[in-house]
Order: sequence, then structure tokens, then C-alpha cells
Amino acid sequence: MFGSYEIPVSIQKEKLSLMLDEEDGILNYRREFGEEIEDKLILAERGELIINPVEPLNKPKKITPYLLVEFDKSLVVEPKTSKNIFLTFPIEVGVFINGGRNFEILDVFSMTRQKYTLYGSPRGGFICKWWETKTYPSIPKVILNQEGIMSLNIMNETNNWTTITKAVFNAYGMKIYYNNDFASIKAKMIITSHMIAETDFINSPLVKKMTKSLELYTVSKLSITSTKFIMSEGI
Repeated sequence: MFGSYEIPVSIQKEKLSLMLDEEDGILNYRREFGEEIEDKLILAERGELIINPVEPLNKPKKITPYLLVEFDKSLVVEPKTSKNIFLTFPIEVGVFINGGRNFEILDVFSMTRQKYTLYGSPRGGFICKWWETKTYPSIPKVILNQEGIMSLNIMNETNNWTTITKAVFNAYGMKIYYNNDFASIKAKMIITSHMIAETDFINSPLVKKMTKSLELYTVSKLSITSTKFIMSEGI
């Protein structure tokens, strides 16, 4: 489903119906997924529709910029080592229209269940989008349009064996790439003590010939000062 489309567009996939057509010089966009419907009229010249994975921060509404990925099994990391693992992460689907050099977001929807959790204390913690994942030694198969693949490089800078059970990210820093098989991101986690780690994303495709997604915070012209997250409430 991801990619660029000339108008008119009609996509039917399982519970999803998405279309954009023209009538008397007006573009009509309609998307149905389950009981959710998005219906818009667009006053524009004929353009191009772009559908790509976006940061999982928008549905059901913009509650938090943070994503907590919880591992199904604890990871025990050797001192002074760097290891790479593969995880899954949730994605949302962004629908954009391209008029010349300008992109405008038309719609965002999710095909996964939305769950939230609290990282840290009730008074000073962070509300996070929550996602549970298995850990893999190599690139796994995923459900396209619902989840992507995260390549996570874990660096233990301490002199001690360290156990980690989760990773929290500032998801505004996601650099998502996609092809016909999957969406992906690359990230890193630097362990600085048995309770503290720093996470960030890497702007690089997982494999060759992947397309970079349009980023919602860039299209919306939001000012992001930092994409790092300091996990100071446990790892």
C-alpha cells in the first residue's frame, strides 16, 4: 500500500477502503477503516497522493511524543560491549497530497490497537505509547501496515553486566524508511549505569533502496530541539 499514486486512487484491503477521485474540478477523499470514516473535499489541481508509514503518535489523539518498547524477555548485556538486535514497533499510516513542491497531510490512521503506559513515577513520569515486541537476531517478518522493524544497537559503557527490559524513545526523532516488504527504523541505546540509558534514532535505511517517509512533524513545521531520551527511571 505504501507509495505514490496518481489520481484517481482506489485501495481496498481487508477492512480498509481508501479512495481519491475528481468530480467537476473538486477532489473527493474518503477513507473507511472499521467504523472510522474520514471524508474530505479538496480544492486543488490534480496532484499526487502519497501513502507512507509515520510516527505512531497521532491516534487516537496526540497524547504523548514518547514510545516505550517492552521486550518479551529480559536482555542481559555484557560489560563494554556493543550488540545489535531487531525488534518490532507500531506504525501509523499517513496520507499526503503533493501539490508541486508542497506536501499536505490529509489523513492519519492506525491499524493496530492503541495502548499507553507510564514510565517512571506518577508525579514525574512520562506517559508513553506502549508496544510489546519479541527480540530477533536477524530481520523478522512483520505485518505490513501495522508494524515495522527496528534495528537497535545496544552499547553497554559500564563495567558491569546489565539487564534491560525496555527502551523509551522520543518518537519525534523517528526516521522511517520503507519498501514493498516492510517499514524500518534504526536506533541506538547507550547504557551509562545499571539504571540509566540514552536512546536516539539514526537517519539511515535498514537495507538498500528504501524510500524515506515524509515526517509529520516536518510537514507540520514543528520545532524539535532534541530527539534524544534519557531513561533515568530504570531500564
